[in-house]
Formats: sequence, structure tokens, C-alpha cells
Amino acid sequence: MPWITKIVSLYFTSRRKQIERFMTEPAAVQDEQLAGLTGPGSRTEYGRRYGIKEGMDYGKFASAVPVTDYENISGYIERAKRGEQDVLWPGVTGWFAKSSGTTGSRSKFIPVTEQGLDGAHYQGPRDVIAFFTAAYPASRVFHGKTLTLGGSKKIEKEGETAFSGDLSAILIENTPAWANRRRVPSVETALIPDFELKVRRICEETAGQNVTAFAGVPSWNLVMLNKILEITGKDNVLEIWPDMELFIHGGMNFKPYREQYRRIIPSPDMKYMETYNASEGFFAIADDPSRGDMLLMLDYGIFYEFIPLQTLDNPSTAVPLEGVRTGVNYAMVISTDNGLWRYMLGDTVEFTSVCPYRIRITGRTRHYINAFGEEVVIDNAENAVHEACGATGAVIAEYTVAPVYMRDGGKGAHEWVIEFVTPPDDMAAFARTLDDKLRQVNSDYDAKRTNDSTLESPRIKAVPEGTFYRWLEKQGKVGGQNKVPRLYNDRTYVEQLLAIAGPQAAEPAESAVR
Repeated sequence: MPWITKIVSLYFTSRRKQIERFMTEPAAVQDEQLAGLTGPGSRTEYGRRYGIKEGMDYGKFASAVPVTDYENISGYIERAKRGEQDVLWPGVTGWFAKSSGTTGSRSKFIPVTEQGLDGAHYQGPRDVIAFFTAAYPASRVFHGKTLTLGGSKKIEKEGETAFSGDLSAILIENTPAWANRRRVPSVETALIPDFELKVRRICEETAGQNVTAFAGVPSWNLVMLNKILEITGKDNVLEIWPDMELFIHGGMNFKPYREQYRRIIPSPDMKYMETYNASEGFFAIADDPSRGDMLLMLDYGIFYEFIPLQTLDNPSTAVPLEGVRTGVNYAMVISTDNGLWRYMLGDTVEFTSVCPYRIRITGRTRHYINAFGEEVVIDNAENAVHEACGATGAVIAEYTVAPVYMRDGGKGAHEWVIEFVTPPDDMAAFARTLDDKLRQVNSDYDAKRTNDSTLESPRIKAVPEGTFYRWLEKQGKVGGQNKVPRLYNDRTYVEQLLAIAGPQAAEPAESAVR
């Protein structure tokens, strides 16, 4: 075992014992998390309104506090952003993680407290190291530096006391100076909002350094690595960083990207560790990389509940951790020391094990596309279609959208399969308006489209009349409440529809936005 790895591993010995405890005593640890939340919660305006009492048990907590979502607590968040004290969490909340909303709002602002930063957002990466050193004692990853690719939303002032930005930018801004010595690029480069400029600066700063690990969203990092290969003229990442050994990834399904990473990092020693984190918290880690699931982290100041997806409209069916079963899709509900109370996260998970509790992410509570971190939801798509039809005189019968995954260094895209009743008078204008409106209503999509950094312009394929009906017929879903899925995060439905449409599926040459 290399001496640095040995020292790091020994440092995390006590932490691994704490993890072992919540793996063997999950109910007790979750009860402790709830107790640690209700005391501070009772001293907030939200807690007083809904009767949060210090030390209340789960039954009383669930009876008193409603299941909620961003739309329903956004008023409280706006007040906290303005600097009001004791709104959702005691004191003044200084940070708000900015991400795209799931309804009509352009962005969400998720409160991030000091307790949430240290107890979850920073504890998660520390635990990744604890797991990694236990699984790979011979690793030399700590002999080099970790490259982190920050977000594209710069830190902005909110009111008199608060700041907002990408979660990654908030984390970089709050990382102590001593920790920054083990990561690249510099803070100044990491916070550059222009993606193209940021990647070039990263290349300039890191090409001569010993980078042994990198972390972040698969699509963004793939774009970055391909750009660095282009700039340096190298064929693969190992020609730049020969000791590259670890990619810590999260935020989306890694499966579509795995082969591309293997191609540009052709090392049998390369390791991949999945994490599940979001603006709202850090939730799970692939503690055993040989498995296809993640360990749910139970002592991060988060109390978990789960609503079976088939009863999503009935919050009374929510159960605490000990009530879940394997093989069931659940919507995740969290209460956290960031001041979120019985907050529906929007993600769906399935338990692969209940001893210990392990999960895999199965999707969202609503159809969406998040293949590249763009988080396009149905509301975004409907607004864009309405705008494009109004601008070009088009009338649409049905449509669905799916990702076009990156291939061989190329960019991703969205493919819109559309059945027109009345085609647009100008297909290029239709596509351009569609794209412009999506960029207007969704800040994450806009970031990925800027300079074609991750996403190229949308691809429009017009299919013959009756295509969608024949597809529904083949699925046995004609009539009743059956609907065509507007958005889907893989190409299953699109490929089936295009097979039905056959060679009549048209992709007008002028439909692309340039």
C-alpha cells in the first residue's frame, strides 16, 4: 500500500465505523437525524406554522407537516433570500444553489446552510475517499491532484446577506485554502462562467500537472476531455495524465457514456465511482464499485421518506426508511438541515437491498430529459412548441423528444419526432424558435447550448400522419388515459416510432439551428 494511501485510509478508520453503525442500525440513526432536525425546526417560522416540536416522533411529524415541493415553499425561500431570519432554518441562510425549475420558473434557489454544507455536501466527498481507500488500498490516486469542473453560473449577490450560484461554484467558493492545494484548476478558473474559455484555461493550467482523478457530471466532463485532446493534439487522456485513475461521477446515467470514456482513457486500472448528490443534499455513494447500486447515506442531517410512485398523489402513503421494500419505485421525500421539510425531491429510486439500504436511481416523478444535465421538463417543451407553432403557423398532432448521445468526440443533441397536422411554413424558423424558447425558460439547457458547448441545435424529424396512433396501437395503449410520452431520457420510444414511420420519416435539411 502506498504510504499516502495508507495514511489517508487510517485517517478515515473512525468514519468507517460510523458508517458501519448506520448500516447495521439504520432505524436508530434515522431517528437521531429526525431528532436533530425538529429542535432547530421548532424555532423557525415554518416550524411554528406547522407545529414542529422538538423531539416529536415520526408519526406526529408526518401528521403535522405536509409533503411539499419547490413551488409550495418558494415564498419562504424568497423571504430567506432577502435576509429574513429563522424562516426555514434558524438564523440567516447565506447561500442558495441555483438550478432549473420543474414548473414555469426559470430557476430554483435551494437554500444551503452551514450545517448542510459541512454535514452533507462536504461529508459526501470525504466518504467517497473513505470507501475508495478501503476498496483500493494499492491506489496511487493521492500522489496527484483531482480536477473538478465547476458550474457555469457565477456567484451572484441576493439581497443584503445572501449569494447564489451553481452548487459546484458554492462548494468551490467555500472550500478551505488547504484543500484547494489538492485540486485543480485554480478557483479563478473554476468559476469562469464561459465554458469554452474555462476549458482552455483548465488545459493551460493542468496539462503539465499530475492529475490522477476528476469529478463531476459525465456529459460536461466528456466535452471537456475531448476539447483538451483537441487542444493538445493527443489521442487519449493518458498521454496527458498518464497516472489518471479515478472518475467520481453523478448527476445522470453513466451507461451511455461508459464506452466513450473507455476509449479516451484506455487504462485497465481506471476506476469509476457513482455518487448521488443534488442541490438539495448528498444522498448516496457506490461504496462497492463492483455493484450497480449505491449505499444510502443515513447520517448527513437528512431524514428520508418514500412515497410509492403508484400512489404519488396520496402523500399519506409516505413511509420512513424501515417501511420500504425492494423492487418498488419510490419518490424520495427529504427533511434536511438546509431547511427543507418533507420536500419532494422529484427523483424516483428503487431499493436493491434493505440490509443495508442500497438504491439505484430510476428516474423522475415526471417525464424529463436530463441526458446532459439540461433537466428539460414537459413544461419547458410545451412552452417551446407553443412559441414555435405560433411563429410559423404550424399545428402539431403529437410529438416526443429523446437525446442523441455523444459519439466519437461529437456533441449531444435533442431529437424531436413530430407529427404535423400543418407543417411550419419555414422549418428552420420553427427549429430556431423552439431552441430559443427552451433557452429562455430553462437556464441549464441554455448553458449546454451556449457555443454548442454540450448540446448542438435540436434535430427535427417529421413523421407521416398516423405514426403515433400506430405506435400506441402496437403498445396496446389506444384509448383511456394513455398518452404519448412527450419526453423520455433514452431513445426507446423514438426508435420505435421511427421504425414505424420507416423511410417516410423526414429530416428537413434546413431544420437545424446554426
